[in-house]
Amino acid sequence: MIADSGRLLLVEDDLTLGKMVDDFLTGHGYRVRWESNGLRALGLIDSETFDALILDIGLPGMDGIQICRSVRDSFGGPIIMLTARGDEIDEVVCLEVGADDYITKPVRPRALLARLKVHLRRGDPQAHQTESSRLEIEGLVVDSTSRTVRLKTESGEENILNVTTAEFDLLLFLMQRAGEVVGRSEIYEQIQGIGYDGVDRSIDLRVSRLRKKLEDDPSNPKRIKSVRGVGYIFAVES
Repeated sequence: MIADSGRLLLVEDDLTLGKMVDDFLTGHGYRVRWESNGLRALGLIDSETFDALILDIGLPGMDGIQICRSVRDSFGGPIIMLTARGDEIDEVVCLEVGADDYITKPVRPRALLARLKVHLRRGDPQAHQTESSRLEIEGLVVDSTSRTVRLKTESGEENILNVTTAEFDLLLFLMQRAGEVVGRSEIYEQIQGIGYDGVDRSIDLRVSRLRKKLEDDPSNPKRIKSVRGVGYIFAVES
């Protein structure tokens, strides 16, 4: 008997692709609810419980971008978007509205499964029990138990920042390696759980989003700095 891996909502109006993904994930222990209409999917998210959402962008009724934007503040699980291959605008918009990840079409089921496992594992509180609970660097506080990010003001108050699961893990990883240059390949393998293909820009896009949320000037960042041709460094005062 295959162990129960979690309950998923797959929203895809391509019948061939939807059946292929449904069958594959079901065969790996997931309970999949497959819906082809965006508005009906939104109703399901409001009325039922899912561990993760897999949303196509182009849908009748309501597109995947609109669904993600509508539920991101209330849905705590990972959201993975299915995008057209090479469409950088779609990829940027997906992350801007709070998606945790995106998979380009044609969808490779094993790649989707690998990404899904990584994101669900991150959301499991038991997976973080042995991690240091609180990390603070120059007014930026990350708590790995509550999975929260706080930014201290000049008055000493802590403002909670709204970050996605993937953004949280990227920030935590960079802060754990503060003062050290970390290559894109290492970051990608740590955050995505699979090897870097040299093309995917999701890490760069997440860094850009984090800078905005951390009020870090993108033209002259003080916290997350780019190291040209290598990767990034979370800077600390010497």
